[in-house]
Amino acid sequence: MASIGKIARRTFLFGSVAILGGAAFGAWYVAQPPANPLDPPEGETAMNPFVVIGDGGITLVAPRAEMGQGTRTTWAALLAEELDVDLAHVRVIHGPPAQAYYNTAMLAEALPGKGYDASEMRNNFAELVGRAGKLLDLQVTGGSTAMRDGFERLRVLGAATREALKEAAARRLDVDRVDLTTEAGAVIAPDGTRIAYADLAAEAAGIDPGEVVLREPAEWRLLGRTQPRLDVPAKSTGTAQFAIDVRLPDMRFAALRRAPHRGGMAAYDDRQAARMPGVERIVDVGDGIAVIATNTWLAQQAADAVRIDWAEIPPGPATTDEMFAAIEAGFDSDPNSTMRDDGDADSLPDGAVEITAEYRTPFLAHATMEPMTATAWITPDGLRLWCGNQAPIFTRDACANEAGIDPEQVEVNTTLMGGGFGRRGELDFSVYATRVAKAVPGTPVQLTWSREEDMTHDFYRPASIARMRGAVKDGRPVLIDAAVSGPSVSRQALDRWTGFAPGGADKGHVDALFNQPYAVPNYRVRGYLADLDVPIGFWRSVGASHNGFYHESFVDELAHAAGADPLQFRMDATYDEWEPAWRVLEAVRDLSGWDAGKPEGTGRGVAMVYSFGTPVAIVIEVQDQDAAIRLTRAWIAADPGVALDPGIIEAQLTGGMVYGLSAAIGEEITFDGRVAQQKNFPDYEPLRMTQMPKVETRILQVQDRIGGIGEVGTPPAAPALANAIFDLTGERARELPLRKRFDFVI
Repeated sequence: MASIGKIARRTFLFGSVAILGGAAFGAWYVAQPPANPLDPPEGETAMNPFVVIGDGGITLVAPRAEMGQGTRTTWAALLAEELDVDLAHVRVIHGPPAQAYYNTAMLAEALPGKGYDASEMRNNFAELVGRAGKLLDLQVTGGSTAMRDGFERLRVLGAATREALKEAAARRLDVDRVDLTTEAGAVIAPDGTRIAYADLAAEAAGIDPGEVVLREPAEWRLLGRTQPRLDVPAKSTGTAQFAIDVRLPDMRFAALRRAPHRGGMAAYDDRQAARMPGVERIVDVGDGIAVIATNTWLAQQAADAVRIDWAEIPPGPATTDEMFAAIEAGFDSDPNSTMRDDGDADSLPDGAVEITAEYRTPFLAHATMEPMTATAWITPDGLRLWCGNQAPIFTRDACANEAGIDPEQVEVNTTLMGGGFGRRGELDFSVYATRVAKAVPGTPVQLTWSREEDMTHDFYRPASIARMRGAVKDGRPVLIDAAVSGPSVSRQALDRWTGFAPGGADKGHVDALFNQPYAVPNYRVRGYLADLDVPIGFWRSVGASHNGFYHESFVDELAHAAGADPLQFRMDATYDEWEPAWRVLEAVRDLSGWDAGKPEGTGRGVAMVYSFGTPVAIVIEVQDQDAAIRLTRAWIAADPGVALDPGIIEAQLTGGMVYGLSAAIGEEITFDGRVAQQKNFPDYEPLRMTQMPKVETRILQVQDRIGGIGEVGTPPAAPALANAIFDLTGERARELPLRKRFDFVI
């Protein structure tokens, strides 16, 4: 718990570095705050790019998107904590595309090193590197960075705004600022005089308060406690606006049909569709068609009525088997990376027992509950866009290019999202909406993808293969030699975002494989990149989603080869390496009553994965029910360093685990003729409510720095389940999804 104080006891100079949230060093251009993009109406004052104060209260202009993870609530609490207002008094909106809202934490993930063993100097350097995100316009929600980006940033903004308001009051009242206090949105003088923030905002906006000191955790009113979610009332009453809910005057609705094999369109016949009542236009979008109609259902029906001749299948692997053959061939090339190479991985220690294993994981779709939707409106002044997106600047620029206008002529309105998981970081659905709207300038058009269009035109989690070799001696692991092959997510995705693919070692490709906090004297991890032309993208927990399965399944095999208890085996291997990892294992041991034994007819499995700055351990219990497997209990422990909102953290851990279990049990994308065979939930089946185990969580605060939480519950879910099934059946699963080998209770 002392670590919270280490993080919170920071003094900041407001001005050139406060909004950046770090120490004043590095290149001046990198450290200089970007311009304030806000131009509020009369009666409201923009104190900085994030805080607007007026008679209507306080508005937080948040740079991170809300897609169900609770970001708006915790960001509001971070601000309100230092600004001395209640959470209910903070209204949160999404910021426009602007450099001021760049992500200060994202680039640091690319730095060399395992992360958990980082020194203070390395962390300071990571902060500096993070500020370079301004240069790349990284206004991005992803990578479990929202709280790492906002933890100091928002508190500094709140403290600086508070002190500026106090200084304005001090000047008006001719008293010293130190004699003033704040409470409930007002500055209070020693004689009891209260001046509302709204009455001081205009005077305070130009004041630099100088040094500000962040409050001790012991003084926190909001942080560290579960807060009512700000988005729940609107979502509960149906008044929340997602992209699919946008309604504008004289709006039209569109449906899309594109080449299912990602090739092109040879010809189409739209005569039948064009005669359908309510169909107004059929647009050639290059690799397919879009139908514009008076409602979405009609547009979808008309799109199905268009007869389309698709171009020939592009060259390259066309079936799942051919794609896996290409992935396997990746091992024949030189490794792209050797991110960990401790000891001598080529030799077998004397007296050690060696084991080897090969694992495989499939392509996966994002399958967000709300399908891809965007509304575009070409006006005389430019383009107006409404969409749930994870990268507003990239979205703006891509749509400006499509419309043939300057980016400054594009207005991007970021709505709530019915799930993102990385899919809404892509730009295609907004670009296609813009392309369709160009056909009817002056008319807003909402383009909604069908579920089938969404599933067959996703940017998938890549399939991959891992070859593992290891050894145990005297009950301990003495060798782990891991190699993984698959296509590079970062190279494809960044090329789509920025127009260039980064070279060098791909750290994300081996994430959660090379950087696990186990003390193993001989430990090597190599990454191989497969040349495979399949659209892939960032999927919840990215490389950790499959590498966690490989690593923790193999650690389980090592434990059994050593004749050791699988959980104790992990605790022994992490004890001297990194205490937070040991502590989360200890927590699930105690939560599950592991040492007391398990009920008859059940199996239990454990996994611990460090990813996105946070160690998470999961124990899953399964039961044999009429020759099928039922998930009965799950215990989760995580250490994000600081538990800003325990309720949201618990929800994210549980949701992340469910996402991982869904992929582990029933989800898989296969290809034939380069066309994805799974098109809707009946053949791409997530975990059902009836399959959900009872869950208990424990949140620790041992590590020194705040970690991510949105993605970290996913990686340990699949190996914990596979290990539990082995404990129950004696059959070792080395390939996902598990339904290909085991029956599950529905």
